[in-house]
Amino acid sequence: MRKSLAVAIALGLMSSTALAADRVTLQLKWVTQGQFAGYYVALDQGFFEEEGLDVTIRPGGPDIAPPQVIAGGGADVIVEWMPAALAARERGVPLVNIAQPFKRSGMMLTCLADTGITSPEDFPGRNLGVWFFGNEYPFLSWMSRLGIPTEGGPDGVTVLRQGFNVDPLLQRQADCISTMTYNEYWQVIDAGISEDELIVFKYEDQGVATLEDGLYVLEERLEDPAFVDVMARFVRASMRGWAFARENPDMAADIVLEFDETGAQTETHQRRMVREVNLLTEGSDGRLDPADFERTVATLLGGGSDPVITRPPEGAWTHVVIDAALGD
Repeated sequence: MRKSLAVAIALGLMSSTALAADRVTLQLKWVTQGQFAGYYVALDQGFFEEEGLDVTIRPGGPDIAPPQVIAGGGADVIVEWMPAALAARERGVPLVNIAQPFKRSGMMLTCLADTGITSPEDFPGRNLGVWFFGNEYPFLSWMSRLGIPTEGGPDGVTVLRQGFNVDPLLQRQADCISTMTYNEYWQVIDAGISEDELIVFKYEDQGVATLEDGLYVLEERLEDPAFVDVMARFVRASMRGWAFARENPDMAADIVLEFDETGAQTETHQRRMVREVNLLTEGSDGRLDPADFERTVATLLGGGSDPVITRPPEGAWTHVVIDAALGD
């Protein structure tokens, strides 16, 4: 009888262990918002749970650098733009892209129409707001291709180090500022400037777009088949979340709002953001297109006298995880 009880307890423990979910911590690039709707949807709708995962999503912010977080052991996987990821890799943080939910770039330069700017040829002599911390390199490459100096003067542009807001445009400190199709552009609109009062230049249209929100892990962890399996399940559930967001944008935005502990986001802005973000993920199954990678690398290497990377990276992406996720 005692032996039977011991066996029963052992089997129960084994069963509990087998059913225990694998824990995954995801570090976002920015605060809780529609930019990351697919992950919040996957968490809310139980897609992660169905894959046997216990996922924690950590919001980002202006003082949070995802590569530093993952290097310090604070996350298993991060959302990061490729310029920052490749820069971190060259500096010794061996990040590897395992999936690319964002197929297109949402980065733009937004200008006031009354400045008279109608094309990039009108940029010389102007003040242009540019994000830094790795986000400036597509801009610098663009100016380099146009042959426009970035040190000011009548033949060059004066670069204003722009914060993560639209104040320089509203306060007439800059003729143009950096915006995203899904965020800051609409902040300008909400501030009372109509769309016909603006001129926008999408980086995609200028041929200098770099890959944005991708999923990255540390290279050495990919040597563990168990970790690859966990990440494959994580990516599969995440892509289900993005598909759900495209099919149910308002519901996806509402889910994001439920996870926003700051209460800083509004329903109108988030619903609009999710719709715009859906345009960037549309057509992506999570697989990184090598041609998009090479285009990004070429842009970063061509960023003037101080490029974000100094040599073409090797081993910076893999299809091992996405192949397992898609069953290929």
